[in-house]
Amino acid sequence: MSVSSERPIIRNDFEQAAFEYYDNKRDDALNLDLGHEDGFYHHHFAITDFDRAVLEEPDAALREKRIRSEIHRLETEQITAFTTALDELSPATRILDAGSGRGGTSLLLHQRYGCEIDAVNFSTYQNAFAREGAASRGVADKVRFHDANMVRTGFDDATFDIVITNETTMYVDINEAFVEFARVLKPLGRYILTTWCVNDPYGASSWEVGKIDKHYKSSTHSRDEYLTALRYQGLFPYQVDDFTTVATPYWELREQSRLATGIEQPYLSGYRTNRINYIRIVSRKAEQ
Repeated sequence: MSVSSERPIIRNDFEQAAFEYYDNKRDDALNLDLGHEDGFYHHHFAITDFDRAVLEEPDAALREKRIRSEIHRLETEQITAFTTALDELSPATRILDAGSGRGGTSLLLHQRYGCEIDAVNFSTYQNAFAREGAASRGVADKVRFHDANMVRTGFDDATFDIVITNETTMYVDINEAFVEFARVLKPLGRYILTTWCVNDPYGASSWEVGKIDKHYKSSTHSRDEYLTALRYQGLFPYQVDDFTTVATPYWELREQSRLATGIEQPYLSGYRTNRINYIRIVSRKAEQ
């Protein structure tokens, strides 16, 4: 196994905008303040209902504290989107986390399974942050964060048993990315993705998609685009889960926090009208 040690390749204006958004995001309370609780820092949303009692807290300061703690709990529990799609894994299992943020997903998966994880991200700042987190937990030799573009990882063919993307495929040409994931997966290896997506009957022209993509410098794909690209690139979907209903409460809770950014309403509107969905797709590479 090898991986390129060269500086991440930012190949076009779209990738440059995403790189600048995340590499310069160094004091965002929404991610950093929440992670101080347990050292897990997330850049994804959630698919679990929240404890409604936190909204009934009469003391404003304590209410905000409880809301933030609950937001973090939901984001941490989102990792079940991957663990419930996997069998019990051994420490010998190799996982690639493509687009790894500040490392929360990789570190949680290692904590659960004890397996080796390589993560790629073109934000050098986020990778340095994630490496510090792995080192502080004494797992830097098992959870490794590489400066690389997820569509050109630099790993050898058939290196990984599992590839995951946790809300990161809106930053790539999915056909290009899925070619790379299929290449680095072993025969019968699995690829699991979570993402928000356009619900195909409504098209990509809704105001909610426009607001979300502008806010996150992203490009939201449709469900059919995912399924078509996976099959075309040799990754065959065998499980598709629509988590839209259970993804909605997270945004209802975030809207009640002082951490709200204004993007809560587009998600709530998109999910409630079924113009946007939140999905998990589990696929498998062919044996040959």
